[in-house]
Amino acid sequence: MNDFTKNIAQALFNPDKINDLLRKELQQAVNNLLEAELTAFLGYDPYARNGWNTGNSRNGAYFRKVDTQFGPIEVQVPRDRNGQFHQHTLPDYKQHSDVLESTIIKLYSKGVTTREIADLIEKMYGSHYSPAQVSNISKQMLPKVEAYHKRKLSDKFFCVYLDATYLPLRRETFEREAVYIAIGIKPNGHKEVIDYCIAPSENIEVWTEMLQNMKSRGLKQVELFLSDGVVGMKAALTRTYPKAHFQRCFRASIYSTNMIESFNNVIKRKAKPKAEFPTEQSLDAFIGIQAMSYNDRYFNRIHKGFGQVQDTLESYFD
Repeated sequence: MNDFTKNIAQALFNPDKINDLLRKELQQAVNNLLEAELTAFLGYDPYARNGWNTGNSRNGAYFRKVDTQFGPIEVQVPRDRNGQFHQHTLPDYKQHSDVLESTIIKLYSKGVTTREIADLIEKMYGSHYSPAQVSNISKQMLPKVEAYHKRKLSDKFFCVYLDATYLPLRRETFEREAVYIAIGIKPNGHKEVIDYCIAPSENIEVWTEMLQNMKSRGLKQVELFLSDGVVGMKAALTRTYPKAHFQRCFRASIYSTNMIESFNNVIKRKAKPKAEFPTEQSLDAFIGIQAMSYNDRYFNRIHKGFGQVQDTLESYFD
């Protein structure tokens, strides 16, 4: 029996104590989610060394009162130094039941398990959702993920990073699946998760198919590909993008995997509470939410150093 269960049992015969307990639990849960949201936005944990010299950092918080059925709670909404972070945990100054499904999808995208979401939603709103119902609501993202995989791509990227990471997926023969990821920077400096795919293991055949799919959807020119030492990668790139240069990742600069590794780390951190994904569809939906969120976040933000050389980079292309 955990502390929360013990406290509930002790307050069972006193409604005022139960409401006060639930209000405090809810306040703590919301503040934890807000802090986790800022961590995901910045890409590093508080006081982590990999956050040094990233160009942005935490900058305190402002306080906000939110009315709930258990009474008002005070939340601390964290801020970033550049003023670019916008929280999505709480609706804009309203707290109505019509935002439940949107809240569930957002919580799911942050790696919160379906059972934990069901418990939290019941505490927050008094509305009971079973883990199965939460799972069904999260599936509303599937059409958007499918559209993401089929969308027309920009015709030019200055550099494209290729890398695979592994996440747990319930299969008969495999415990972890390879997630193939392509992240690019356009000549104007805008970053984008171009696409991703899921396969039992990393091999050049899947990479080749993914590259061909990207080209068929409009990505015609790439100046530089960066990847690790996958056997056959250079030959696959030469067949699909014969004019592109290829370089293995090894330096701590634009020619390294720092950017794609940062995205991979966010995925792994958010996926960690789930233990394993029950189906490939659920894993696809989870990764798709992260990719679309990443693209929305960096839609109009220029990658460091690219703004000063945009005209030069544009001249590399036809």
